[in-house]
Amino acid sequence: MSVAGERLDRWERRLDGFMSATPYLLLVISTTLAWLTGDSAWDHRLVTLGLAALAASWIWVMTARRHSWRSNGTAGAVYLTGLVVLIAVLSTRGVWFAGFFAFTGYLHSWHYLQGKWRFAGVTATAAICITAYTGGLPAPTPSAVLTHLFFIAAIVAVVSLFSFVGEVTAERSAERKRMVAQLEETMRENAGLHTQLLIQAREAGVLDERQRMAGEIHDTIAQGLTGIITQLQAAAHAKESGEDHAEWRRHVDNATRLARESLAEARRSVHAVGPGQLESAPLPDALAEVAGAWSEFNGVRADVTTTGTARPLHPELETTLLRTAQEALANVAKHARATRVGITLSYMEDLVTLDVRDDGAGFDPERVADGGGFGLTSMRRRVSRLAGTLEIESEPGGGTAISASVPAVTREAPHV
Repeated sequence: MSVAGERLDRWERRLDGFMSATPYLLLVISTTLAWLTGDSAWDHRLVTLGLAALAASWIWVMTARRHSWRSNGTAGAVYLTGLVVLIAVLSTRGVWFAGFFAFTGYLHSWHYLQGKWRFAGVTATAAICITAYTGGLPAPTPSAVLTHLFFIAAIVAVVSLFSFVGEVTAERSAERKRMVAQLEETMRENAGLHTQLLIQAREAGVLDERQRMAGEIHDTIAQGLTGIITQLQAAAHAKESGEDHAEWRRHVDNATRLARESLAEARRSVHAVGPGQLESAPLPDALAEVAGAWSEFNGVRADVTTTGTARPLHPELETTLLRTAQEALANVAKHARATRVGITLSYMEDLVTLDVRDDGAGFDPERVADGGGFGLTSMRRRVSRLAGTLEIESEPGGGTAISASVPAVTREAPHV
């Protein structure tokens, strides 16, 4: 529960305690004032004190069993009938009881009765109070009777209005508490689901990386080794057959070139397994390092631009963006024949986007829409597992633009 919710609960508990003590406090005030201001004999005062003790006992005993009144509706009516009778008797002993203690009749009539019986309890209490204030029943004249009834009706209307407003306020407060509790429960469930999704994404990323590595080895290193064997076999055949030395040399040079290219591919694949750049630098610097190394190796200019306010993201998100950039650059080197590459990392409020553009040969996206070519399938899977999107724009001769967008989930602060 939130701090505001706990503070509200404490105030509500205090208010409930005050409301429970209010009848006894009003009874003490009424009895004290009647004792101090009355000029009656001691036996009259002692009887009044005994009636006040009886009223306190009646309230204490009956309200202690109020939870069982829901299944027995007559119990509440019995309690209020006894309470109203005690208020009437005490009001004959002193007007202070009609002025203070009678408020308990209004409060408990609305709290412990239902429907029209609430108005009956409030009306009976109001009639007792007005009669006590006026010194008895009205004179048998129309004006006196109407005035008497008017004051009773006015008190009933005012008490009912304020009681109804208080009841509506209490119901709305209870509804807000239920909504806050449901919201907190939903947030806890979403947090657990978010953690679970990230774990699943991590596991899926491991599987994707293994599949990517298998494809890399099959498509580059294995093919390169096959070509080296073929060239060396051709060189050995040329030497045994006594062919021109230049032919033998050409086959050896081809094998050497294929060995270097295969070694470069192996280093690139191994380097992509774990993004070591992110361990020592933030994502923008890691992208700049990857782009710089790629540019130096391939002889193609690569510019990196960062927009927005850079902030640490969840490690899975940063790894995905870095992997996407590496895969896109690898595709440019293998297929695009580009002269320039631009990489833009944009930090927005809810999203982080990575754009990789080149001025190379381009391709027809429809031919690879079903998952073939350029390593786009692995990139799309990696981004989509983090609730992101991958968009590709390209056309033959018009270059290629790849845009990856992921939610801007910040990195959690370490627990101390």
